[in-house]
Amino acid sequence: MKQTLPTVTAHVMPDANRPLELSIVVPTYNERDNVEQLIENIEQVLTNVRWEIIFIDDDSPDGTADFVRAIAQSKSYVRCHQRIGRRGLSRAVIEGILGSSAPVIVVMDADLQHDETILLTMLDRIRHSQTEIVVGSRYCAGGSTGDWNRQRAAASRFATLLSRTVLTVQLTDPMSGFFMIRRDTFHRIVRRLSGEGYKILLDLFASSPEPLRFVEVPYTFRERRTGESKVDSAVIWEYLLLLVDKKLGHIVPARFILFSLVGLSGVGVHLLTLAMAFKMLAIDFPVAQGVATLTAMTTNFALNNILTYRDMRLRGRRFLTGLLTFYLVCGIGIIANVGIANFVFQRDYTWWLAGGAGVVVGTVWNYAVSSIFTWHRK
Repeated sequence: MKQTLPTVTAHVMPDANRPLELSIVVPTYNERDNVEQLIENIEQVLTNVRWEIIFIDDDSPDGTADFVRAIAQSKSYVRCHQRIGRRGLSRAVIEGILGSSAPVIVVMDADLQHDETILLTMLDRIRHSQTEIVVGSRYCAGGSTGDWNRQRAAASRFATLLSRTVLTVQLTDPMSGFFMIRRDTFHRIVRRLSGEGYKILLDLFASSPEPLRFVEVPYTFRERRTGESKVDSAVIWEYLLLLVDKKLGHIVPARFILFSLVGLSGVGVHLLTLAMAFKMLAIDFPVAQGVATLTAMTTNFALNNILTYRDMRLRGRRFLTGLLTFYLVCGIGIIANVGIANFVFQRDYTWWLAGGAGVVVGTVWNYAVSSIFTWHRK
């Protein structure tokens, strides 16, 4: 495919001796066709502000990172941070903010749906008040979701309603991906962030040790001009994972809860496979049990790879090697399960308590060890 070079347009930044005022962090994945227009739009708005823009690219197949670097050759305020082998919008934003330099940071998308013309208004709210976060809102007075259909609008309202389970403030648009934050505020919260899912604003408000001072600035959400929306069923699942993490993460990790639910589904797969093999196909019970066990472990691995560890999903050869390590880990987990259950039972405890102890130990083992050796999570 022929590579189209960016068109260089003249733009004069404020005096380089002036302090940097604003860092713009833009997560990208397959946004090559939008980044140049986004930069030009921001240049027209921030004419009297010294700023930088950092694109955090998750190794886009369309060459977004190389395209940004080509632009940066002539525009020193443009930077690219390319992530390889890592996914997840919230973590991309966190890395981008940590790699930026200005005392104020704005987070926005590259798809041109966020209205850059309100950036000066947002910055003014930060400059001249005690505000810690300014949120670009589609739902406060004067804001709009544009031409959304009824289904998308209903889904957004439902997601906003769910966010109330972890928020103590009355944000009209907690799902917004367009906001400005003081650096000192971000650094006060960053170590509490879960980094799950794609709604970093919700994570920030839910993780702050004290209520954040915020204001909302209305804007109209634009239609995407090029590329495809990143909102799909997996992204919705990540959002639910974030809510679980913020609600229960201080007790047990959200991934462990999800891993356990996948394991519970594996019990159903095991019993169904066993019934088909033993009852319908008349296979000897030990063989049928072995087939059922292997099938359950395989489906558990596949579901965990898609859901629990979506941001570290294994593909190609790594999928096969990951499956083999998962078999090994779970095999040892079965031995631990039986051993602990028998140990507890021999101490004259009831059978159900002994069995439950074995399940807990086996599940914790499988989760902890597979996260390290199968999905290589530190």
